[in-house]
Amino acid sequence: MADVSAFEEAKRLLEQRRRAREEVLPDLPPAPASIEETGLRESFLVDLVVKLLFLRGNLEGRQICDAVGLPYQGIMEHVIRQIKDDMLAAVRRGDSVRELDWEFAITEKGGNVARDLIQRNGYAGPAPVPLERYVEVAGEQRPEWQQLNCAHMRQALSGLVVSDEMLLKLGPAFNSGKSMFLYGNAGNGKTLISERMSSSMRGGILIPQAIEAGGQVVQLFDPTHHEILGDEELRNRQSIDRRWLVVRRPFIIVGGELAMADLEMAWDESHRHYIAPMQLKANGGVFMIDDFGRQQVPVRDLLNRWIVPLEKGYDYHLLSGGVQVQVPFNLLIIFSTNLAPKDLVEEAFLRRIKYKIEIGDPTETQFREIFVNFCGKAGVEYRPAMLDYLIEQHYRRAGRQFRATHPRDLLLQLVDIARFNELSPELTPELLDAAVATYFVDLG
Repeated sequence: MADVSAFEEAKRLLEQRRRAREEVLPDLPPAPASIEETGLRESFLVDLVVKLLFLRGNLEGRQICDAVGLPYQGIMEHVIRQIKDDMLAAVRRGDSVRELDWEFAITEKGGNVARDLIQRNGYAGPAPVPLERYVEVAGEQRPEWQQLNCAHMRQALSGLVVSDEMLLKLGPAFNSGKSMFLYGNAGNGKTLISERMSSSMRGGILIPQAIEAGGQVVQLFDPTHHEILGDEELRNRQSIDRRWLVVRRPFIIVGGELAMADLEMAWDESHRHYIAPMQLKANGGVFMIDDFGRQQVPVRDLLNRWIVPLEKGYDYHLLSGGVQVQVPFNLLIIFSTNLAPKDLVEEAFLRRIKYKIEIGDPTETQFREIFVNFCGKAGVEYRPAMLDYLIEQHYRRAGRQFRATHPRDLLLQLVDIARFNELSPELTPELLDAAVATYFVDLG
């Protein structure tokens, strides 16, 4: 496994962008025509607007509609009227006969109400979607990739040295859209292969910006992990339900920092609402637990957390007040480790994982191919005799195993050393020796 030249990498990215333009994206749902069609109570929407006015200051009617993501006619006109009737907000400025152009300001009464509301539920963003509606939509967006074939996978892995034998193992595993256990020595590309294979996922999925469950709000959209697709002008049209977004199928990776709390609904104390856990954000895509077994929580506890989702296809979460919610678990989950499986997990758990694949050390032939490829990317002229020297002197004689990441790391180290010494970055015994001396550590 290795990167190719910058030119080849650019070609791959251009091909990926071309495919993205050709992808058929899901249609955004039409805007609801009534409060009933939103799935939310009118009192919930009134509270939401009161908090918006309190936190953001004066807003015009159209700005309120845009912030909530719901149309004026049939919905927000009733909400705004109720806020005025309850004297929670007043018209600050209104030169037009159109209420959409009026500027509204929070009243003293409205401010007191808002403070009380924020203590219990501080969410003040786009109106959420009811949990039931999210479950319905998410159930239709499983990461099923059966339409992918060997050619698609080869394209996704272009620039990486992957044997046909390995491809025949990885392809069906990703096509299953279920679960996978990748193991093998560190530095052989488990993470990179997973990321590239995940790029084979076509199209986008619908997600709400937030979910309402049991009177609580869970923020689902995360710009760190969700890439918005589609035309911005279309997303802002009044005829569509602006509570929803079309995003690329997510690829979310967590490592040794993962804690049990990260897999549960997280209460954001500063904003006083819930944040969706990582696996919920990854629905419809891929969730990778890297460095599995290196987490601070006991492996057994982490494994037990996944038994129900893996077997049943849904997950449970607890909100305040003892409210338990059931959400879909529609994603490909990848466990990746450089520890021996027999020392890490029980056979009973491995049976629940559909595919177990070892990402082994590269052969000498593969190592040479990786090295040649990365010479071009590092801007170092390839010299066959120097690669022979490196392998003989620092691998065979040293009893050192090949790793797929070594060529890249050693060449980058060589370039750094050459530049510091005001030398041309070339493959010479002296520079190779210096790179090896500062890269490898004798753990004996």
